[in-house]
Amino acid sequence: MTRPDIDLSGGSFARDDESSDRSFYAVERPVSHLDATALATVEHLVGALVDGPGPAVLDLMASWDSHLPSSLRAGRVVGLGLNERELAANPALSQRVIHDLNREPRLPFTDSAFDAALCTVSVDYLTRPIEVFAEVARVLRPGGLFLVVFSNRFFPPKVVRIWREADEAERIALVREYFARCGGFTEPRLFLSRGKPRPAGDRYAGCGVPSDPVVAIFADRRGGPLGTTRELPESLRLPRSGAPDEPRARRRWVAETVCCPHCGERLSRWRVPQTPFTEWSSPVQLVCFNDDCPYYGGGWQAFARQGNPGSYRFMYDPDSGTCHPMPVPTPTAFRDSIEETEEWS
Repeated sequence: MTRPDIDLSGGSFARDDESSDRSFYAVERPVSHLDATALATVEHLVGALVDGPGPAVLDLMASWDSHLPSSLRAGRVVGLGLNERELAANPALSQRVIHDLNREPRLPFTDSAFDAALCTVSVDYLTRPIEVFAEVARVLRPGGLFLVVFSNRFFPPKVVRIWREADEAERIALVREYFARCGGFTEPRLFLSRGKPRPAGDRYAGCGVPSDPVVAIFADRRGGPLGTTRELPESLRLPRSGAPDEPRARRRWVAETVCCPHCGERLSRWRVPQTPFTEWSSPVQLVCFNDDCPYYGGGWQAFARQGNPGSYRFMYDPDSGTCHPMPVPTPTAFRDSIEETEEWS
């Protein structure tokens, strides 16, 4: 279902630099657009979602690195991009195609030619995205995967205005809208990875800056096997903690283990902020600050569906014995109130 509140008319896809993309990208830029932790996450995601024996893969807006895991035994990988030297340096590609999607959205491939299509950290540069998404649907076999990955980095001169002015939740909604308006895909699903530690050796390591966020939206081309929907595989889902489902039993379990019922990680002592606007039953709450917790990860998705940024963390009040969601606007929010000791009474 499309969202009429997302306006894609007017100058939504204008850019600061409207010069030829072919000329702009003629300059080689063999840089990593994500840090090592985020790149590993992308590879894991691609390897988990692209299935089948010897799949034919289309890498859209490709460069020198296709972010394909070594475990993926693709039958062929076609890279479509704008810089011949960057494509030539990409060892994953079996075929290289120079093509400007903003000038000509139609893909130079036959119908149902691929099992999977990838667009990694490039969707924000598309000036005619709905036409491109429709073309991807055409060249995918029924049930084929289209995986769109993005983060929070881009080349400012060439990013489209609607993307530049949007926050993360709005960008998620925008890509969902591309899928919906092209009409060729099933309901898209969302994967989020954010708040992980910066990799050692990174120039921002030790500065308190988390690893680059990875946002992925993926869907299947319509017409696949009836009743089947591609979901995140178990390898990308965290196991449950073992806490009981019944609310009272769950509260007792949290009190006894001092662990999060969603991920099993030990809860942190969190000293509540002193403000005149909020009353707390206890000056210290117990909060799960595990960024890989499924409760926290699901919160980003829930907030995104409402068009808002942020998430929530699991919080337990030791005085009242009650569990609550603690809204957080960013991954680092409220961490400065964590107390170092793990002891509590």
